[in-house]
Amino acid sequence: MSAPSEQELPASRRGWRWAGPLAALLVFTVVVLLLHHELAHLHVKRVFEHLHAIPRRQVLTALCFTAASYWLLSNYDVLALAYLRRVIPYPRILFTSFIAYSFGHTLGFSAFTGAAIRFRLYATAGVTAIDVATITAFCSLSLGIGLATIAGLSLFLSPTHSAQILHLHHNWSLFAGMVLLGAVALYAVWATLARGTLELRGWALRAPGPAIGLAQLLLSVLDLSLSSAVLWSLLPAATQVGFVPFLGTYALAVIAGILSHVPGGVGVFEAVMLLTLPGVPADALLGSLLAYRAVYYLVPLVFGTLLFGTQELAAQRSRMLRAQELASLYIAPVVPQVAGALTFLAGALLLLSGATPGIEARLAFLDRFLPLAVLEVSHLAGSIIGLGLLVLSRALFRRVEAAYHIIVWLLVGGIFASLLKGLDFEEATLLALVLAVLVLGRRAFYRPTAILNERFTPVWIASIVGVVALAIWIGVLSSRHVAYSHELWWTFALDGNAPRMLRASLSIVVLGTAYVLLNVLRPARPEPAVAGADELARARALIERCDTTLANAALTGDKRLLFSDAGTAFVMYQIAGRSWIALGDPVGAREGAEELVWRLREMSDHHGCDTVFYQVCGERLGLYVDLGLAALKIGEEARVPLAQFSLEGAARADLRQAHRRAQRDGASFEVVPAEGVGALLPSLKRVSDAWLQAKSTGEKRFSVGAFSPQYLVQFPLAVVRAEGSPVAFANLWTTATRDELSVDLMRFGPEAPRGAMDYLFIELMLWGQRAGFRHFNLGMAPLAGLEAHPLAPAWHRVGNFIFRHGEHFYNFEGLRRYKAKFDPLWEPRYLVARGGIALPRVLIDVSTLIAGGVKELFAR
Repeated sequence: MSAPSEQELPASRRGWRWAGPLAALLVFTVVVLLLHHELAHLHVKRVFEHLHAIPRRQVLTALCFTAASYWLLSNYDVLALAYLRRVIPYPRILFTSFIAYSFGHTLGFSAFTGAAIRFRLYATAGVTAIDVATITAFCSLSLGIGLATIAGLSLFLSPTHSAQILHLHHNWSLFAGMVLLGAVALYAVWATLARGTLELRGWALRAPGPAIGLAQLLLSVLDLSLSSAVLWSLLPAATQVGFVPFLGTYALAVIAGILSHVPGGVGVFEAVMLLTLPGVPADALLGSLLAYRAVYYLVPLVFGTLLFGTQELAAQRSRMLRAQELASLYIAPVVPQVAGALTFLAGALLLLSGATPGIEARLAFLDRFLPLAVLEVSHLAGSIIGLGLLVLSRALFRRVEAAYHIIVWLLVGGIFASLLKGLDFEEATLLALVLAVLVLGRRAFYRPTAILNERFTPVWIASIVGVVALAIWIGVLSSRHVAYSHELWWTFALDGNAPRMLRASLSIVVLGTAYVLLNVLRPARPEPAVAGADELARARALIERCDTTLANAALTGDKRLLFSDAGTAFVMYQIAGRSWIALGDPVGAREGAEELVWRLREMSDHHGCDTVFYQVCGERLGLYVDLGLAALKIGEEARVPLAQFSLEGAARADLRQAHRRAQRDGASFEVVPAEGVGALLPSLKRVSDAWLQAKSTGEKRFSVGAFSPQYLVQFPLAVVRAEGSPVAFANLWTTATRDELSVDLMRFGPEAPRGAMDYLFIELMLWGQRAGFRHFNLGMAPLAGLEAHPLAPAWHRVGNFIFRHGEHFYNFEGLRRYKAKFDPLWEPRYLVARGGIALPRVLIDVSTLIAGGVKELFAR
């Protein structure tokens, strides 16, 4: 089939990638303007005075509420695993949940969410991608139930108070509360009484039952009550706000933060709280909100980082011990994500620190020992280093080695800058903590890709712009009472906080804009068209050194080949609909293969399409998970160990009988070398045409070859003759390593004796055994071995149904039985793609491209 070129892909599809990030950035801008208006008469110094005036007893109380809240959050995972009937040790659940929530709460980006963390940590315990998706959905649903319950009760029980806050008629508040409570009650009834499953967007949902359902409802309300108690306990002592009314206000603020899609709800949550609590002085409330962010978000993040670093250190101190092996299982899968997230936060910390005034007593102490120029240069350097950390943090997610080394030195420089610009010990300590995590996770960063090859996505550009804009706004707010003049740019003084902020802001805006424009406008590397003769020649050299014969599919001439920069690996792919579909794992060196997987993902993202890997093995699933893709089992591949293959014994009686019958009917077998195939092409063409006509079908593409002289003459050919003429044939896929032998294009004519294909396979296995091949690959049995899990997606259960009852479409079950008589080893094969609501469309694109391209084995 003809696939569209990259130039033919509509530009509107690429434009939609910017819709979400730009919308979040717009909401953030509106919130900043709203806060700026509300805080127009406040002085930042007053806010920090209220922050420092919070009694230690209140802070300790808030920390206790935070600890209890995070402990309760781990029970979401406990209930979800019970719902899945999965048994995992509670320490692992607690560890995974804490890491997921501490990073997910603070950042909120999809790459850092609980789903990404859980997928990487629970996968080592044997939890499947479908299970992880279910756990994540269960936890999100639990949060939604709690928010709906609390907000509904607040609107229903206090409609007048809620109407004043929301500027609505009290009847509308009453109606909204009834709707929310009705939805919660409906869910409770369904969870308790329903039987069977509920279909929702392709997922089959089983009612959790009364024990899990009611525990879920109670747990979500308790958790939100505890998290709101953190902020309530930090309010000024003179605040006349009852806990129950405050709880409803808190729930509304959390809902607004979630709906805004702004990472962490930063600004949105604070704006809602300021607007809905007019009785609390704005400067005191803002100080309490800053303390809440520190206690409920920053403290767990720091502890999560310490826990992460401690476990990684334990894993490296003695790798031979079982305890350290277990620690490595906990940590290794998420090193790039944790390091990248912490680096981004470190960059934001330096930028925000550069925008706020230093502590006067510390500046005066530094002035006694250091010249003013050192302080000025350190302040500017700290902001520039912060921008560098923001920009480079994305490369850590992609495991880029050069970015790792640069970030390490930037963190070292940031530590010195923090100390020299104002003796900011707290900031330097946090940067040192991030540096320690990076040093301990050194082994996770090995990709040799150049940093400039890592293109930014709209989400990352919007995130960087948002952080820079927030830093500049805070700087303007902090220096609002300083009259602007052109002389400020050239003012250098110990108390010159506003001039330092202006110079730092200008520097990061200019440098940041230049780098983003360089990244976005830099000409992209040419994207490959369908492979020509030169590309096929390059690929053939790599195929010879490969162990898997599927690599030979690159030589069909209908695919695009993407080579690594060093030319040591390639990936074959084609475009169908909105999917870029690669066949098999990358071929060649492991380092080059990992580079190619990332590049293919970046190229497809650039065109607004999905990346799909079809028929991959399980060894490299971790690499695809790093791309944010989910693995779905699509069948099992049969590989016969040739060293043990023979026709002896009772188990092989049927094979012996088929072999002897074909010989009695005059069948003979030979393997024709590639150079001799050309002379047989006219006879082979007659056999092929007769086969296609008898089957009322056309040539297949992508995962199998088609009858083409240019294609067939590249391979040896197994031929079955009757009365001296070819009546059946199959071209052979081999590699120089002789690890595997398989067939691709298989045809037989009407003159072929009964059981000709059985005879061909038996002879081929015996020939491969004599030639020193270790395995014979019978191909994949599609839809075989799929899980019949009650929570599996609908398409997964349909696959099981088709496998058992789809003989009118394709003899799936018979195909597996046929291959099973050769006593093969069964190895799972996967389709790796983005999950969620895009999955059905991806499956349609794959089906359209391969069009039944699973290797066909014929037996009567």
